[in-house]
Amino acid sequence: MNGIRTLDEIKKFNADIPVIMLSQQDKIEVAVSCMHHKAFDYVVKSETAFVRLQKIITTIFHYKKMKEELDWYMGKM
Repeated sequence: MNGIRTLDEIKKFNADIPVIMLSQQDKIEVAVSCMHHKAFDYVVKSETAFVRLQKIITTIFHYKKMKEELDWYMGKM
């Protein structure tokens, strides 16, 4: 199973799971395809990939917290 099919299966199981695609392919077409399949982000394996992954994971946690707060606020209206 390739990465896109794996991503699709994860999203079928639970569409809210943020998936970061990590690949050796440095092609914009591949990254765009991953984003069309609802990947949270796409990272090319490189010397700086670990730092980028740390930033993306931090962003995911902030995003989830903001979404919870917004859902709570919208539920109060």
